Amino acid sequence: MQILGLHHITAIASDPRRNLAFYTDVLGLRLVKRTVNFDDPRTYHFYYGDRVGTPGSILTFFPWPGLARGRAGTGQASATAFSVGPDSLAFWEERLHARGVATNAQTSHFGESVLTLADPDGLVLELVATREPDGRPPWPHPDIPLEHAIRGFHSVTLAVRDTTPTAHLLTATMGYRELNREGQRVRYTVANGGPGTYVDLLDDPSLPRARQGTGTVHHVAFRTPDGDTQRVARLELLVLGYEVSPPLDRNYFQSIYYRESNGILLEIATDLPGFAVDEPVAMLGTTLKLPALYEPHRAEIEAALPKL
Repeated sequence: MQILGLHHITAIASDPRRNLAFYTDVLGLRLVKRTVNFDDPRTYHFYYGDRVGTPGSILTFFPWPGLARGRAGTGQASATAFSVGPDSLAFWEERLHARGVATNAQTSHFGESVLTLADPDGLVLELVATREPDGRPPWPHPDIPLEHAIRGFHSVTLAVRDTTPTAHLLTATMGYRELNREGQRVRYTVANGGPGTYVDLLDDPSLPRARQGTGTVHHVAFRTPDGDTQRVARLELLVLGYEVSPPLDRNYFQSIYYRESNGILLEIATDLPGFAVDEPVAMLGTTLKLPALYEPHRAEIEAALPKL
């Protein structure tokens, strides 16, 4: 199986306007794509990322107004971490506090300083000050110097009751290798390593069982180059007894889905064709894009979606 790292992480929000303001205005990410949930076209699907929508930089949201708040715990991705420069956390503390966003005291994971915060729906985010090279191009923001801007994902933390089967899936099937251990946390990496590849398994018995809702992660997607490598991955998972969806066309990538033993929904997504397939890079995220299936219903879909 050829896995290159994280592709995207999809979470659940409540108010789409509030979500949009937080991730573009406060965190300075680019709205790379504005489309709809392909399974529920009355709901937006927002994609935030770097300047070009590099796989491994994309945090996406289904905003479902009125949905109940979720609960953090085991059986879910419990923290989504972004990569920032090695001397950036003081800037981010000041910026976030000035905008009324609370942060925890800085901690560290594996020798790197970490600033933890939550988005307006309570989704746990981390900013990791890393000295590792990270050449992903950030989206310019007038209030955020480029040296402090978010580059993309650093890592994702999976909280599980039993690390053994998830660790086995990562290492024996998906090509990950154990990198380090620290207390209840084990870090894995894949391919060339570095920010955007790390998966941390967290074994914390004090955590309750997670409940999905707003402020929680829906699924974690991993990168594979193309449809051929995705088909190989799917066959390997099927042979091992996993229930795997057929490849699904998401316009900007092809997806397959499966659940690991602790109940976390995982995806393997192709790098191709990418987010510029239906609008040029300069115009990414500026208009509502619909899959061909829904284009004949554009007027009624636009009328049903909340105004931004």
